[in-house]
Amino acid sequence: MERVDYESMVIQDIINAHTRGELNISPWYQRRAVWTNAHKAYLVNSIFELMPVPSIYIRHTIDLEKERTVKEVVDGQQRIRSILDFREDKFTARHPDHGRRVKFSSLTATQRERFLMSKLPVAYLIGADDGDVIEIFGRLNAVSKTLNAQEKRSAQYSGEFHQFCLREAAGRLPLWRGLNIFSANDISRMVEVQFTAEITMALVDGMEDYSARRIDNAYKKWDEDFPERNNVETTLERVYSAIASVDPTYVRETIFSRPPVYYSLVLALAALSRIPTTAKLERALSDIDARFNDPRPVTERPPADLEFVAACTSSTQRIRAREVRLQYISDFLAS
Repeated sequence: MERVDYESMVIQDIINAHTRGELNISPWYQRRAVWTNAHKAYLVNSIFELMPVPSIYIRHTIDLEKERTVKEVVDGQQRIRSILDFREDKFTARHPDHGRRVKFSSLTATQRERFLMSKLPVAYLIGADDGDVIEIFGRLNAVSKTLNAQEKRSAQYSGEFHQFCLREAAGRLPLWRGLNIFSANDISRMVEVQFTAEITMALVDGMEDYSARRIDNAYKKWDEDFPERNNVETTLERVYSAIASVDPTYVRETIFSRPPVYYSLVLALAALSRIPTTAKLERALSDIDARFNDPRPVTERPPADLEFVAACTSSTQRIRAREVRLQYISDFLAS
């Protein structure tokens, strides 16, 4: 292979090249099209939101007999198919200026023009033979690390529920870091996204034992459509605004910096018809933490306090522990 030229290509030029037969998106070594409409809509939404999109790798050659350019997609088939399908109104995608998912034809003229003029990064492989292409294809599709459960979900599902959880989690980054809820490594491995998914599932369907399979099922069930999106978004905004109003030390330096206990705090606040004042919330957090760290002998402490301590330190993901924490915190918030 001679070289790799990195350039950009507007979407309209990609469509034109495909229409003219100059862009082969199905070379013999490519996998069949496997993206769902949810995957496709996620890509289109990323373009709408001006988010980075992975580079498309194209082997660029000249057909000397026909005297024309030939472009063969080495990596990026699914992305290009998604763009072509959206242009042909085969699925809907969420646009930031619309309250619902829309087809291409439903966009305004300005929005259609912006989409078609969006630039995608393209790497042209110049002078690449079949051996070069197969090696590059293999390298681009190799997994470089062992994925955790949430990273696997994010790779498999790109639809409405995933987008909601990702956006909510990303929007709360200052809170996660400022309150020491999640470490930098946790955030890099999408632990806070899974946390958001679990909170959302509890708000919609109620609490249950932690179950990776249950989270998988939620991603699958709500991949095409997440009807409770607006309701959950409103609830979380109300709750997190209340938490953000308190002195960070009431969370960061207390039992509430532990994700299982923070999980219960969020749900307890969400269940209230009226959020407590900042002063009352700080007092409740302080009182609960003091009772958790009560130095008195076990025999002198109230049974409810001991049950709460056990629910915060043992089997914290089981439904019984979650119920105990939720009730205990709710009682303090209501008093």
